Amino acid sequence: MNSPSTATTGTLQVPGARLHYEARGRGPLVALVGAPMDADSFAPLADLLATDHTVLTTDPRGINRSPLDDPDQDSTPDLRADDLSRLLAHLDAGPAAVLGSSGGANTVLALAQTHADQVHTVIAHEPPLNELLDDRDQVNAATDDMIATYLGGDVLGAWGKFMAQAGIVVPEGVLEMMFGGERDPRHVADERRWFAHELRATTRWKPDLDALRAAETRIVVGIGADSAGQHCDRTSRVLAAELGVEPTLFPGDHTGFADNPAEFAPRLREVLSAK
Repeated sequence: MNSPSTATTGTLQVPGARLHYEARGRGPLVALVGAPMDADSFAPLADLLATDHTVLTTDPRGINRSPLDDPDQDSTPDLRADDLSRLLAHLDAGPAAVLGSSGGANTVLALAQTHADQVHTVIAHEPPLNELLDDRDQVNAATDDMIATYLGGDVLGAWGKFMAQAGIVVPEGVLEMMFGGERDPRHVADERRWFAHELRATTRWKPDLDALRAAETRIVVGIGADSAGQHCDRTSRVLAAELGVEPTLFPGDHTGFADNPAEFAPRLREVLSAK
């Protein structure tokens, strides 16, 4: 048996990609899913949950250790949901609970629509669902502009536009510190892929609300307690209203699972154990 801090790593060949995944612990299966966040982003939270769960994490297709056959293929929630379905079947430990954050929240919603038999609980933490908004045309145009800015070579300008749209206040000089100067080539490659081949397809994905309402799978819409006024707080609340559920608050903001896993883990356990 693995200790909670030890992950068993593996790869799974799926149509068009080879997925890197990690499994920790022992107990009921919970998958932690991001987009573009990879397995490393969830490792501290996974370690905490692995004391009483089997925890699956993965690098989404095209990110880090999950290479694509066609590097120019766009990453969509439906493609990533199919990948996740294959990973869950490969582990053969379900049905599972799945937590998806940001673009990963769109992934797990797509999974609930197409493979509900594999999941008993789906927690969509701050999904960026632009198509549910009344002003989606303006929001999508702003997304197109930030992508063009990045692909045109203005990395800091693109991130500035992203933070402004997200409603995240960044102190002066922080963007330069985070995204300027010498950077890890892998991080740069993943960042470019996200801007070029994932951001647009993810934020313009529209969930099948009727299918989600009819699903026997329990669907939780999670929002960071500190996310008030941010873009994904807004999209999450619209989704919750459409599904007729109350939003569930989690510690922190959009990246609370990574910024403070010690507070996020017990709250996640509470949500997983609720009926």
